[in-house]
Amino acid sequence: MIETQNPTNRVMPTLLHLDSSMRHEGSRSRALSAHFAAAWQQANPDGTVVYRDLAADPIPHLDLTAFSANFVADNDRTAPQREARKLTETLANELLRADEVVIGIPLYNFGPPSTFKAWFDRIVVPGLTVDPESGGLLGGRPLTFTAARGGGYGAGTPREGWDHREPWLHHAFSQLGFDDIRFIHAELTLSRESPRMSGLEDLEDKSIADAHAAIDELFAKKRNIAA
Repeated sequence: MIETQNPTNRVMPTLLHLDSSMRHEGSRSRALSAHFAAAWQQANPDGTVVYRDLAADPIPHLDLTAFSANFVADNDRTAPQREARKLTETLANELLRADEVVIGIPLYNFGPPSTFKAWFDRIVVPGLTVDPESGGLLGGRPLTFTAARGGGYGAGTPREGWDHREPWLHHAFSQLGFDDIRFIHAELTLSRESPRMSGLEDLEDKSIADAHAAIDELFAKKRNIAA
């Protein structure tokens, strides 16, 4: 986890920036999330960006020790439970302290990467991010997914509806209270690697350019609202 700190004592906004692609060089979702974070930093020059790379520094998958630690008082936790809870609180607090969140996320086998799911399972925490009675506690934070997918999944394509990542993410984060969730998609990103997709390179380039333009348009709208 990397944090770019605001050097003043003033209360300034914080962006939580996550990446989850196993690629580093050539990752479209990373390029888009980096574009978003740079635009956010330009709009908030005194703000703080907290960065976590879920592929380079993977979160351990949820196990019984980590899960049960959320339902036991601290004095009653075993040493392994306390260690697991420490990581849980670190991850949850990164979200709680953020004013906005951007997540770069690819599509693997029609769903999110397992490294991302491991992170998500650790941030669903009763009493911290979820209240059993009132629901999610993370409302009021805009959440943007810069999402890449190797094929075409739009309306009218043979694989329309096969991107199970997006509906799951909507449901999963809605339960945490997020009510401002947006997706910025780039697709056909395997056009230069898959022989079956030969001839789609221009469409890939347009999709990526459109995604970057959508980020610019988003921040232009924010500037106009703030003016």
